[in-house]
Amino acid sequence: MDSVKPDWEHFLFDDLLRISAKRETEMFLGNMIQEDRSILDMIDGKYTYLNERLARFYNIPGVTGPEFRKVDLTGNPERSGILTQASVLTVSSYATRTSPVLRGKWVLENILNTPPPPPPPDVPTLDVAEVGASVSLRQQLEKHRSNPICASCHSRMDPLGFSLENYDAIGQWRTQDGKFPIDASGKLPDGRTFSGSAGLKSVLMSDQDAFARAVTEKLMIYALGRGAERYDKPVIAQITKTAAPNKYKFSDLVIGIVNSMPFQMHRSETGRGEKTDVRHS
Repeated sequence: MDSVKPDWEHFLFDDLLRISAKRETEMFLGNMIQEDRSILDMIDGKYTYLNERLARFYNIPGVTGPEFRKVDLTGNPERSGILTQASVLTVSSYATRTSPVLRGKWVLENILNTPPPPPPPDVPTLDVAEVGASVSLRQQLEKHRSNPICASCHSRMDPLGFSLENYDAIGQWRTQDGKFPIDASGKLPDGRTFSGSAGLKSVLMSDQDAFARAVTEKLMIYALGRGAERYDKPVIAQITKTAAPNKYKFSDLVIGIVNSMPFQMHRSETGRGEKTDVRHS
């Protein structure tokens, strides 16, 4: 978030908004860890942390002053979880416009842990000169996707990104892309259809174990200080299976990793001290 630079001519994006958006996500994730909540809150948690600047940006009334406080988002379909937070929406956009491709790629990499391969060489770039004026961004992308070279990856990325098109490049709600109405519908390669951020969250919540495996793998990579290997996959699957009855509480994933053979062997190899019970640390 610190390095993004939205175009000042296109968006009213100042340093206070940058700091506030970053702080929202930090406090949201910190609360999830400290209160040992389900990691599913990241997808559709009905609360967040706001100060007056960010609340006005989100058009959420009743928040005054510079201090952050926990805000209930029940009944607010435009905001919940991290996917509709300004920080995530801004870092997955370009300086002057949104990018369904970047946003879809962000979801694949960070939520589902299924990153797409790098684009092949000599792929034609997207012509965005007329986007918002004579053609919508969606129409331009659909034309781009008609290229068979591009279609295989974009059929996975683009629908996920289209569902977030109601949020502009800094995460503010909108209903128009230039002079064109937003079409936030999507269809996945397996035939499932959905619309808007609520539809995307519903799709993600329908396969909670996939998300839990993605989070567990990223936590294990952090804990081991190395990438996940093929032989780690069954361990990760078992950790998430064990955590499922308790709705994937954060501590259950951490304890599963600490007690796993890859972590125990890593501790032995690096000569670390005795095992710590993370529930009381």
